[in-house]
Amino acid sequence: MVDQFIGQQALISMISHLLFIVITWWALQAVRIEVLIKPNHVYQARVILLLVTIAVGTTVSNFFLDYLLWSQQLPYLF
Repeated sequence: MVDQFIGQQALISMISHLLFIVITWWALQAVRIEVLIKPNHVYQARVILLLVTIAVGTTVSNFFLDYLLWSQQLPYLF
């Protein structure tokens, strides 16, 4: 029973992280980052965009997962 719960929680976490990373990537496409990039530094710009996407998406996903966990723990308050 506990093993199944841990497995479900892991699957939800993986899906959440991937979902929020994809949403962050989509949202960052609206930013005109090319005005900040030096000429002939396309690869570095792609890497920084990818790293920012992962950092923001993971942070938002962690917030979502924490909020979900806290909402499940509220019944223990009473």
